[in-house]
Amino acid sequence: MIVTLIIACEIGFWVLLAAGLSFRYLLRMPRTGMALLLAEPLLEVVLLVVTALDLKNGADPSWKHGLAALYIGYTVGHGHRTVKWLDGHAAHRIDGRPLPRPPRYGMARALHEGKVWLGTVVAAAVATGLLRLAMWYVDDPARTGSLESWQYTAWRVAGIHGLIALSYAIWPKKAPAAGPGPSEPSSDRLLKKEDVRR
Repeated sequence: MIVTLIIACEIGFWVLLAAGLSFRYLLRMPRTGMALLLAEPLLEVVLLVVTALDLKNGADPSWKHGLAALYIGYTVGHGHRTVKWLDGHAAHRIDGRPLPRPPRYGMARALHEGKVWLGTVVAAAVATGLLRLAMWYVDDPARTGSLESWQYTAWRVAGIHGLIALSYAIWPKKAPAAGPGPSEPSSDRLLKKEDVRR
């Protein structure tokens, strides 16, 4: 049941997102669109309540409950950024606004990757908090081993992501060298001009 609900929440996320963007840009009803986008966190609340009720009714904590905690954590840590990114692309496609692009080179790119990594840290922290609450709620160490292992999974993912983000600061990506502009003729063009004069 929990896995089915996670899938339903994921589908609901994209349905609400598509509906919200459609109302904002296609139907020119920005308030209705914003209300639909703001309703998305309710899906995670439903998932959280159902997970808690499942445990209360005597279900053994398992990987399904751990996955639910990670899903909610990811939505908290990265949901806003995902919605903002898609909203910017919808505005570009439909309204012709400039396409929002993250920095691509240098320390600006490293800072951007660092901010994305902070979202993963928030996701891991939220997932850990939910898992600890579930373990406290069940209050039976013999039954909560799987939940504890999901905490390590969350922080392993955050650690790997952190190393990737750090690599952008240690080895900043350099912008490609700019070619000769129209006001700066290349050496080949200068040679041809010299040949003509001779």
